[in-house]
Amino acid sequence: MPTVTKKVALAFFLVLAALAPIASSIPFYPDFLGHNDWMKLLSHVSIFGIGALGINLLTGVAGQVSLGHAFFMGLGAYVAVVFGAPPGDLWGLGLPMWIWLPLAGIIPAIVGLLVGPAAVRVRGLYLAFATLGLVFIGEWAWRNLKFVTGGAFSGRKFPKFQWRVWKEEEPVVDFASDGEWLGFEITEEAKIYLLMLGFLVVATVVAKNLQRTRTGRAFQAIRDRDIAAEVMGVDEFRYKLTAFGISSAFAGVAGALFASFVGRQIPETWDLFLSVEFIAIILIGGAGTVSGALMGTAFVIILPRLVQDFTEWLSGVIESGEGTLATVADVVVAISADDGGLINTIPGVGPGLSVFQLNQVLFGLLIILFMIFEPLGLYGIWVRVRNYWKGWPFTY
Repeated sequence: MPTVTKKVALAFFLVLAALAPIASSIPFYPDFLGHNDWMKLLSHVSIFGIGALGINLLTGVAGQVSLGHAFFMGLGAYVAVVFGAPPGDLWGLGLPMWIWLPLAGIIPAIVGLLVGPAAVRVRGLYLAFATLGLVFIGEWAWRNLKFVTGGAFSGRKFPKFQWRVWKEEEPVVDFASDGEWLGFEITEEAKIYLLMLGFLVVATVVAKNLQRTRTGRAFQAIRDRDIAAEVMGVDEFRYKLTAFGISSAFAGVAGALFASFVGRQIPETWDLFLSVEFIAIILIGGAGTVSGALMGTAFVIILPRLVQDFTEWLSGVIESGEGTLATVADVVVAISADDGGLINTIPGVGPGLSVFQLNQVLFGLLIILFMIFEPLGLYGIWVRVRNYWKGWPFTY
């Protein structure tokens, strides 16, 4: 934050984000953000923001295309559950959060360093194919290691967000129940959101400052001209491996937080679509920039909710049957089995795309459009707007 304006803007944004749980008590603040469903959505954004920062360091900063992010997220999740879940029929040691959460980053980083040499010796699409194999290996492993994962289509419960010194019955700080904050009664969802926001701030500071170090500059040199960087003395293999390990650590922590946030996860969660979703995040947000990774995360996670709310609103317009808008909405949304709308609101019945399928199509279209018209993504759009107002009313 080199300027006073940036520091003030960042502080203002963080204060607004921290006050979201008590939005209804603040004048002119969007009070819907304080609802429990939006608290969950914002927590989802914070968790995936950590994962996006990891893939951004590997793909956006170091220039290594990876499709294996879902594997390391799943690995981090199951490391967390083995060390954090209570003993029982499935493996679990019942250790406190201050142990299982760091291990969820450390062990995936070690695995990333072990498998990295085979992956980082190749470039471009070959690297993508090599890391894609990790996802398929992970899918097979998570389905068959039932003593850890709970098995396909059933899964297991993950440890709650409770801070204990060791294994005492009552947690020192319990984020998994309703409580009080600054004199306000807040829900479990709000407490978890504040915790996830704190983790995101820490991860953002680490990622941002890492780019400014010797290691970060080496990543960018390899991304821009790998042969020239090696000629200038940059150890290409070493720094590629370092990027792989750091990205794996971020992914592991994000996977552990996401699994504990949901509460119960099935092995099928950590699939190829999850990896592609993170690629979409950094391409839409702006590869190589921390701000772009965070903007892309918010866009990709919140867009499905906006699409769902919009289709529900159109369904209500159709049911009212009044005006030209209802006629147009009837063409877009199908609300019955014999309806011919483009979007189907009845799962498994009738023609058209489901909301989930529509989101997949939108992600694909957005990736193509951003790569063609705005390679820097949402960050590039923000830079254009910022530069325009900095130079206004002059255009040169």
